[in-house]
Amino acid sequence: MAASGRVVVFGSLNVDSTSYVASFPEPGETILSHGFQVALGGKGSNQAVAAHVAGAPVDLVARIGADATGDFAIATLARFGLPTGAIARHPDAPTGVAQITVADSGENSIIVTGGANLALTPEVVDAERARIVSAALVLTQGELPVATIDRLAAVADDAGVRFVLNLAPPAAVAEPTLAAADPLVVNEHEARAVGVGTDAAAASLDEWREHAVSAVGRIARSVVVTLGAAGAVAASGEGSWTAAAPSVDAVDTTGAGDGFTGTLAAFLAEGRPLEEALRIAVAAGALAVQARGTVDAYAPRDAVLRAAGLDEAGDAWDAAGGAADDAGDATA
Repeated sequence: MAASGRVVVFGSLNVDSTSYVASFPEPGETILSHGFQVALGGKGSNQAVAAHVAGAPVDLVARIGADATGDFAIATLARFGLPTGAIARHPDAPTGVAQITVADSGENSIIVTGGANLALTPEVVDAERARIVSAALVLTQGELPVATIDRLAAVADDAGVRFVLNLAPPAAVAEPTLAAADPLVVNEHEARAVGVGTDAAAASLDEWREHAVSAVGRIARSVVVTLGAAGAVAASGEGSWTAAAPSVDAVDTTGAGDGFTGTLAAFLAEGRPLEEALRIAVAAGALAVQARGTVDAYAPRDAVLRAAGLDEAGDAWDAAGGAADDAGDATA
């Protein structure tokens, strides 16, 4: 079953150059990698691909350069079958790039150069108003100019279109932008940057759930906090929930958060409740860290639903289906 709700992603589009190393170098140290990969990246394009793989019809509004790197990005999106009609090429700026180092532990270090992504201005948002109005959900991230994020939130809110904000990295967006987010999606570090959460390193899922509850209506309409290998929590006016992640061997965590967010957006856009979309998104993130790379590590819809212990209708798989039924815990 394909998702019925269209997702419009305003986002960054980069090409990642990733080196795989035993451990991160110390300042001033030169080390040798044991692997290298060039792949599509950028939070916007990652999340658009994840939503598309999850079954949603997706429009990606992005900007790239008139260069070979941009050619590579378009070819990669075409390979996934993602429409590229809303991606324009900027003649005077390079395609955005990310330099990534992944240690054998699975952790990563990332440097991003925005390039043509910075040409995604508030004027582009206004020009794309018809696309926004026709969407079930609009998604963006903290890698775009703040004025663009603020304008997108205002246009979506005015049109009554659900606005999902992944504030990664943290950006100084306006209070009305945060207030319109439904949900605001952040990890624990980004949550603290907007006044949600605790400095306690060992805080439990239930403790983070309570922090998310405290932010509903005060900071955003609803809140999702991702907590890495522990899972994620969510809160809205309808309730609050935790979703514990399964124990897996992480190979590469790069882009796993984007896989989570794109999947979450896809299932929200088709009308699934936040509790269920959270559970499915945690399953998608857990599958993504078990393979190298970003978009090529995103599992297809049926595999994600099975990992979440659900079928297409949202019903739990029985034991004979082989799916775990303890992927998430709900707390009203």
